[in-house]
Amino acid sequence: MVMDFYAQISQNKHMTYLLFILFFILIGFLATILSILLGGFNVFGLTYLSGFGIFIILFALISYYTCDSMVTAISGAKEAKQDDPRFKQLHNIVEELCLASGLPKPRVFFIEDTAINAFATGRDPNHSVVCVTTGCLTRLNREEQQGVIAHELSHIRNYDIRTMTIASVLVGIAVLLSDLIIRITLFSRSGSNSKDGGGMIWIALIVIGIILALLTPIIAQIINYTISRKREFVADAGSAEMTRNPLGLASALEKIGKDTEPLEAANKATAHLYIANPLKGQKLWMMNLFQTHPPIAERIAALKGIKA
Repeated sequence: MVMDFYAQISQNKHMTYLLFILFFILIGFLATILSILLGGFNVFGLTYLSGFGIFIILFALISYYTCDSMVTAISGAKEAKQDDPRFKQLHNIVEELCLASGLPKPRVFFIEDTAINAFATGRDPNHSVVCVTTGCLTRLNREEQQGVIAHELSHIRNYDIRTMTIASVLVGIAVLLSDLIIRITLFSRSGSNSKDGGGMIWIALIVIGIILALLTPIIAQIINYTISRKREFVADAGSAEMTRNPLGLASALEKIGKDTEPLEAANKATAHLYIANPLKGQKLWMMNLFQTHPPIAERIAALKGIKA
């Protein structure tokens, strides 16, 4: 059965929108519980939630405008100079694919590591970065490198980095709200509203707050990782569309899947950006829910036109 890449792109984009809706419902529910617990508390004429909202907006704006610099710095990436013979083919591939897809050429970076991997970052196509490991350059042939680079350019074209930045901020908001709820419920006097059954309501809120505080970080991360996995399928489809050669990326993914070497510069905060999970060998509880990427075998099967 031939894979309909356009249908896959549409399906996964709609799933991403649905997951964002679930994110906002979760945060709205947490904010409602927190509002009830805080009552009329205010600072300098602003409600507590308003002040918190301003802080989150400022944090999100800073993250949004500096995400490319932060990610490359955290990853230890260096700019791949165009006049350096080691990166001549890399720049040629990036230029060819950008010309074919109508994208502006992103800045090109590299990580000195023999593991095979790559990522893209930046807030939009005009402020973007593509980064590959030296292992990607030395262990993949030209067609495989084209597939990998096209995958990353698809992330840029589809504004996936913006999507994941927003998702990460939403995770942070959900976790902070749940932490505030548990702190308020644990340190507030349960008998302050004891009249007219108020004490029972307060106890119920304490129980709800504790349950939410325990479950929200897990739920938020599951939603975040699910969004990340969906975007990988979309970028794979975009790579096949851009190169007209899905087997190039499929072959690269096969080599990446067999590569057992972890990427030393990667961490849990940046793992979702890479073309494949860079944290090799880590075993997690409920692994399927907490994977940042879909199984490589499923991605290869999709690229080869096999229904996974």
